Amino acid sequence: MSDDYDLPEGYRHLYSGKVRDLYEAPNGQLLFIASDRISAYDWVLPTPIPDKGRILTQLSLWWFNRLQGVVPNHLVSTQVPKSVRGRAMLCEPLEMMPVECVVRGYLAGSGLTEYNATRAICGNGLPPGLKDGSKLPKPIFTPATKAPMGEHDVNITYDETIVLVGQEEAQDLKRLSLDVYRRAAAIAEERGLILADTKFEFGIARAGRYAGRMVLGDEVLTPDSSRYWPASQWEPGHPQPSYDKQFVRDWLTSPASGWDKDSGEPPPPLPNEIVEKTRAKYIEAYELLTGDRFA
Repeated sequence: MSDDYDLPEGYRHLYSGKVRDLYEAPNGQLLFIASDRISAYDWVLPTPIPDKGRILTQLSLWWFNRLQGVVPNHLVSTQVPKSVRGRAMLCEPLEMMPVECVVRGYLAGSGLTEYNATRAICGNGLPPGLKDGSKLPKPIFTPATKAPMGEHDVNITYDETIVLVGQEEAQDLKRLSLDVYRRAAAIAEERGLILADTKFEFGIARAGRYAGRMVLGDEVLTPDSSRYWPASQWEPGHPQPSYDKQFVRDWLTSPASGWDKDSGEPPPPLPNEIVEKTRAKYIEAYELLTGDRFA
C-alpha cells in the first residue's frame, strides 16, 4: 500500500498502515512518512486528501515541541530526503506497547456507545444522565488493543492493560497519557477548541538519550487521532461539529454514496466537494491550534 516516494538508495520499507509508511534509514533510524491517504470505517479510501500528510506531520511537530517537559518523544530530526520533505520525520526506534492509549474528557464515539450500554467506559464507572458530548467529571484513561488493519480496536480495562504490558508499564502509560491530555486540552482551550478525546502510542527506547524510558511515538494530537470541537458551539445532547474527517464519514453513509458500510464491499471514490471540504477542515484545525498559516 505504500506510495512511491522515490527515496535514495539504502532506505528499506518496513510497514505501511492506513496513513503512514515506515522505512528504516541507512543509519538505523526510522523514517515516518505521512501519506495523503484517508481511512473511514476501517477502509483506506481510494481518494487521497491533498496536503493531509503534510498537515499531520507539521501539527505533530508543533505538539512535540509544546510537550517537552511532559514526556520524551521519538523525534530525532526533520532532515529527511527531499521527496518527502514536510511530510516525514526521522525517529528513534522504539519497542512499541501493544496498546492504544486513549484519553477521554468528553463523551463521544465508542465511549458513548459503551456508556449507554453499561454506564462505564473500559471499567471507569460514570454517573447517570450523561449525553452525547457531555463533559466527563474528569479525564479518563480508556485503553484499547491495536487491531490489524481492517479490524476494529477493542476497548479494554486498565487491569487487562496490566496483563498485556506489566504493572509498571501500565502505570506509566496511564500517567503519561493523562498528563499529555491535560496539557494539550489546556493549550487547545486557549485557542477556542475542546479536545474531546485523543489516542497516543508509546514505546520503550532501547538506545539513545532516552534508553529504557517510555517515549511518545507515532503522530500526536492531530485531527486523525483526536476529536477537536469548537468550544463556542459545544452543546451536549447531539454530535458536535468537529475538525476531522466527519465530512467523509457523513458522505459515505449518505444515500448519495450508494455504499453500504456493512456490505463488505470497498467504498467508492470521494467527490471533489467532499475532498475539498475535508482538506479545509484539516487546515483550519492546524491554523487554529498553531496560529500560523498553512502553506
